[in-house]
Amino acid sequence: MKKTIISVILISWASITAIAQQIDNTLSYKNINTDSYFRLNYENDFFSATDEYYTQGIHIEIVSPSIKKFPFTKLFIQKNGYRRFGIGLEHDGYTPTSIQHTELLYGDRPFAGVLLLKTFEIIVDTIRKDRFSLSFTTGVIGQAAGAAEMQTGIHRWLNNVTPEGWKYQIHNDAVINYQCDYEKQLYAFKNIISIDADAIARVGSLSDKAAIGTSILIGYFDSPFSSSICDKNHFRIYAYEHAQENLVGYDATLQGGVFDHTSPYTISSGNIERIVFENRFGFVVAYKNLFLEYFQSFLTPEFKTGYYHVWGGIQIACSIK
Repeated sequence: MKKTIISVILISWASITAIAQQIDNTLSYKNINTDSYFRLNYENDFFSATDEYYTQGIHIEIVSPSIKKFPFTKLFIQKNGYRRFGIGLEHDGYTPTSIQHTELLYGDRPFAGVLLLKTFEIIVDTIRKDRFSLSFTTGVIGQAAGAAEMQTGIHRWLNNVTPEGWKYQIHNDAVINYQCDYEKQLYAFKNIISIDADAIARVGSLSDKAAIGTSILIGYFDSPFSSSICDKNHFRIYAYEHAQENLVGYDATLQGGVFDHTSPYTISSGNIERIVFENRFGFVVAYKNLFLEYFQSFLTPEFKTGYYHVWGGIQIACSIK
């Protein structure tokens, strides 16, 4: 039965490559204590009553021991611990502060779409109380990502304004990225409070950055530094807070691809904000094998003439074991 479900999900991806999104689900506040699950994550700045910058995304992922056989997992380290392997399909959509102008908006964010396939591994050391995750991402930025068609179609369906500026979007380019995350639990009280620190390093053609952060979980939850479920009834309810400081080296959604330099408009290197603060707050309710989540994210300006940005999202996850 599990193999049938996995096959259906993987085959279904072929028909939805125009709808997916980027989010880091490997960190502790996104934890699900099983090695086989399906997760759907939807984000949109509609939740903050805007239609700009990071404007929409959907992320679909599946975690299963069978993914260990995928070729890209050979790029991951062999380390002792509770190991999970996953694969995700992602899509990002970015726009300037107005999508109604037919002319270029200089000093604003470029239109950009990104379509990605991510393979990842999460390793939990239940003795040392730390987590180590690795991800390898391939894909495309540009017209081939289908972001223009998606936003135009959604706005037409909602009888909303027609996006006019996608002809100026970042041009097609290849995406190859590698990311390492490390988390260490600093304090915990039973399954009620957990505090940890994290460090992230990312390199590649889409995004180069380093980051440090901290997460706080409060409520009743499965410990992200354990492999067990917290109670027999399997009911969990909790809130999390994650703050992260980013040191940005390169961002192709602002600066264009590293291989193709013909995009009609990009943000110059000198106008990129190198220190960017990000905060995410979420609320999770889980019962047995079902997880429901709502969250809000906040981001400081990514370029000199940019503004603060807020968006929200929902997540549905289900264990398939």
